[in-house]
Amino acid sequence: MVCTLRKRTIILGNYTTGIGAVVVGAGAVVTKIVPDYAVAAGFPAGTLHYR
Repeated sequence: MVCTLRKRTIILGNYTTGIGAVVVGAGAVVTKIVPDYAVAAGFPAGTLHYR
């Protein structure tokens, strides 16, 4: 699985990031599944758009 994680990103529990996903924003907290090729940020991380 290839994805990009930025500084201080936290992935909680059994949540996953999809292939080609990008989690941007320092301190983003992933509390749900990030789909393939999605760009996510925030607390909790939400999908902003797809690339």
